[in-house]
Amino acid sequence: MLVDTLIHARWIIPVEPEFVTYEHHTLVIDGGKIIDLLPTDLAKQQYQGTSTENLENHALLPGLINCHTHAAMTLLRGIADDLPLMVWLQNHIWPLEQKWMSEAFVKDGTDLAIAEMILGGTTCFNDMYFFPEITARQVLQHGIRAKVGLIVIDFPSAWAQDSDDYIAKGLALHEQLRPSGLCSTAFAPHAPYTVSDGALQKIRVLADELELPVHIHVHETLHEVEQAQTESGQRPLQRLRGLGLLTPSLLAVHMTQLTAGEISLFAESGAHIVHCPESNLKLASGFCPVAQCLAAGINVALGTDGAASNNDLDMLGEMRTAALLGKAVAGDASAIPAMTALRMATINGAKALGLDATCGSLSVGKAADVIAIDLNHLETQPLYCPISQIVYAASRQQVTDVWVAGKRLLKQRELTTFNIDSLKEKIAEWQQRLSALPD
Repeated sequence: MLVDTLIHARWIIPVEPEFVTYEHHTLVIDGGKIIDLLPTDLAKQQYQGTSTENLENHALLPGLINCHTHAAMTLLRGIADDLPLMVWLQNHIWPLEQKWMSEAFVKDGTDLAIAEMILGGTTCFNDMYFFPEITARQVLQHGIRAKVGLIVIDFPSAWAQDSDDYIAKGLALHEQLRPSGLCSTAFAPHAPYTVSDGALQKIRVLADELELPVHIHVHETLHEVEQAQTESGQRPLQRLRGLGLLTPSLLAVHMTQLTAGEISLFAESGAHIVHCPESNLKLASGFCPVAQCLAAGINVALGTDGAASNNDLDMLGEMRTAALLGKAVAGDASAIPAMTALRMATINGAKALGLDATCGSLSVGKAADVIAIDLNHLETQPLYCPISQIVYAASRQQVTDVWVAGKRLLKQRELTTFNIDSLKEKIAEWQQRLSALPD
């Protein structure tokens, strides 16, 4: 049988079923989907590929899913480091965005982010930023998969004037993207402290009608929670519950300040947590009690946050940090084992985004969102367990090849949809503008 692509690999880690690693197996791709996964000897007898890859030292995995990004903020990487969250935002990030935010800023910053993510094995990301129509355009141009956030905030920006304007423009983009298979939408109200009750109620109604996720920063810092209690007498989660937003559609990002009662309430709701360990560490925001949340039955996914507060979009690194930090916070070396960390970066993310029927595991019938990691580096030798080695020892530089919906976006470390020299020139121009002294 003639098919589009055969990938013969030393190991295939499908994620589902859990704890399974196939040796000397082949992934069969046709029409952008996985149509078979079988021993290589049998595959060579049954299939002929228009394209055939022999990856004798590699592990194949489902593409990594970055469940929380502000992609265009790659242009602000390293511009205001080593500051607490609100000082960082109010004195540095927001003033720079107010001065420089534009379609060009979002286009070039998103291109840089997409290139970095593909190089690191990320095949899907969940974004929250201004000019989401520009983000969507770049997603489709480069062939990555994304949930583009329909951002809502009460304050004016270069993109919209008030919450009603944000919602109206977001709905127009949602309608425009309906035919797209790679790029879909989620409501993205920024945070409880920047979005009013009226706007959140409108989002709840629209999210229910359109069956869209709601992606929002929640309980990111102790200051946020204390300020909310002072102003309203309610913790932010309590307020969201009262507004009807604590549902299986909710993606609550950060969640570093949680009581036992809130964990139980959240688990009952079916909502999802997006854990951003490296950003939380860098901004000293606190620790999400991941082991407790998982034990309660909460689906926990992983995100990097924006490159301005991480400072990279490296999901392999995020997996490692999540596993190590989770053990330290729980006081238990068996908490967040390697397989759990890998699931957080793949199938858990797909479930949070409502994409688990499409991606998140190497399963027959799903989209061929696949990455190959070369484990024949000295840094990953000797090799006893590929899953542990990937989580605890491998680096993103070992990602050699990436396919999204069967299309190859990275070939032997070469990006297939980018002119790297041109991209670097644009980023250098932005660096010069952004680092100029204020007027």
